[in-house]
Amino acid sequence: MPRPRTRPATGAAEPLPCPRVLAPEAHGPEHVTVDARGRILTGTADGAIRRLTLSPARGLVRSEVLAHTGGRPLGLAPCPDGGLLVCDARRGLLRVEPDDGAVTVVADQVAGRPLRFCSNVATAADGTVYFTVSSRRHGLEHWLRDILENTATGQLLRLRPGGRPEVLLDGLRFANGVALAADESYVAVAESGAYRISRLWLTGGRAGERDVLADDLPGFPDNLTRGPGGLLWVALAGPREPAMELLQRAPAPLRRAVAPVVARVRPRPRPTVRALAFGPDGRVVRHLVRRRAPYRTATSACAYGGLLVLGSLFERGIAVCTLPPGDDAPPAHPHPVG
Repeated sequence: MPRPRTRPATGAAEPLPCPRVLAPEAHGPEHVTVDARGRILTGTADGAIRRLTLSPARGLVRSEVLAHTGGRPLGLAPCPDGGLLVCDARRGLLRVEPDDGAVTVVADQVAGRPLRFCSNVATAADGTVYFTVSSRRHGLEHWLRDILENTATGQLLRLRPGGRPEVLLDGLRFANGVALAADESYVAVAESGAYRISRLWLTGGRAGERDVLADDLPGFPDNLTRGPGGLLWVALAGPREPAMELLQRAPAPLRRAVAPVVARVRPRPRPTVRALAFGPDGRVVRHLVRRRAPYRTATSACAYGGLLVLGSLFERGIAVCTLPPGDDAPPAHPHPVG
């Protein structure tokens, strides 16, 4: 089990500028990332993989569909050769070809069991792939039920070039975002149901050891992205709810009985956007908050080119805002244009 940590010092929250919503035809862009040319990539509720190109003035120039996965794409990771890895909640780990949009299955089972609820993915320099399975009990449609039941059936998997998927971590509480440290010394994985980001060391004397990068977060950590300066950005999809935490601590039979009812009557998401950025040691160096935002349940925060790009499992379109300068943040790179 991870060693306990105290709550990270989040410091005073910085105001996040009001985001502009672009490409409303993209329904449910759960995860956002950028390719080598600075174009935004996302997967949507209709199974499409979309590429969005912004102008130097940060307006939308082009919105195009690259492929359809035939499922529900979530986490994305561009490959060095221009291809794109996609975690599809229904089909497993996929690859999309850059030229013709062909979709191939990279992995759809592990240890003889079908992959269920494949969530997020990151790639190492040597081609090794790290990806998460949020739950082995419930699918995407019942994500809230899984967190309420506290099933702790999430996994972190590794796929080496030419190999087969192997389980690195099991028993995770709704495994979600995954990202590598800039020097690839560790892989971080968000446990949404535990309000923490766990870490597995990959190199050095601590290789194979699991600990906690950040604990007792003020909301549900979702997707992770690595931004300028090696900062790890995480979107908090919603604030902590005392009633939910109480249910998570209840006996398992009660959790299983009550969770389906609570999940059906879940309240409307709060109009708050929150994103945190962590240094390699787990210290919070940015804490951005926007209340009464026109964008709800932000599940992804990607920093690049002086922007913070947000995605959401439920909203229509991505949200874009200028990233405020911070004393602890690295300088923004020039804005790339596709």
